Amino acid sequence: MTVNFLSTITGSFATPCAETPTVAMVEVAYAHHGIDARYINCDVQPEALGDAVRGARAMGWAGFNCSLPHKVAVIEHLDGLGGSAAIIGAVNCAVRQPDGSYLGENTDGKGFLASLLTVADPAGAHVVLFGAGGAARAVAVETALAGASRVTVVNRSAGRGAELAALVAERTPAASDLVVWDSTYRVPDDASIVVNTTSIGLYPDVEGRLDLDLDSLRPGLVVADVIPNPPRTLLVREAEERGCTVLDGLGMLVNQGVISIKHWTGVDVDPAVMRARIGEIFGV
Repeated sequence: MTVNFLSTITGSFATPCAETPTVAMVEVAYAHHGIDARYINCDVQPEALGDAVRGARAMGWAGFNCSLPHKVAVIEHLDGLGGSAAIIGAVNCAVRQPDGSYLGENTDGKGFLASLLTVADPAGAHVVLFGAGGAARAVAVETALAGASRVTVVNRSAGRGAELAALVAERTPAASDLVVWDSTYRVPDDASIVVNTTSIGLYPDVEGRLDLDLDSLRPGLVVADVIPNPPRTLLVREAEERGCTVLDGLGMLVNQGVISIKHWTGVDVDPAVMRARIGEIFGV
């Protein structure tokens, strides 16, 4: 009889991370599919990120997620980047290769796109994107590669916003422009998809409101928020009240988790199992 008590180890490096439900979602998928693996949620300060990655290497982790504020900073500690991660310039999933090296992937954008495609096809769409951080870069690039005609970046920092707009224009087929977010923003009439990638509305600031003209939210407009906690952010609720088609952050969270698990274990897990567990946690 062969006995093996050495489980595959995966996890997440972020700070703060106590409110992030990814661990529960991933572990229920492992259990459902009989995968002998564990997922460890680690609160890692920026100055300790290099130590954390070296520790994962030493312990032979199959991979790990990176969330705020590490999605860009982790790159210098990895050995290479996958295709979309190289364009996006941000990593949320590190994958151990057969030679022991770590390849940085970005599953955020692909997870968002999978969620978006359940309600709308971005092909030919004008997408308005609030924010210019790691999540924004992922969403902008993947929607552009999926056929969006234009991506408008709305951001308070002109420098960071211009950098993202230039990235989209130079590395994808889509056009892109920047709106410096220094006053209440009105969604253009020709826009069909609006995405919040900022932390406005994230727990515990659940009543945080985007500086957005709510009268410009109209029926038929798709409004998405990448924030998973709470699932129904103030933006989602107010957009729904105005007849918009809304997407909460749980779809992106679940779908990027499915892709990450595939990278780490080779198993295609059932997203419905993961979504149900998240629903239990948030009571939705």
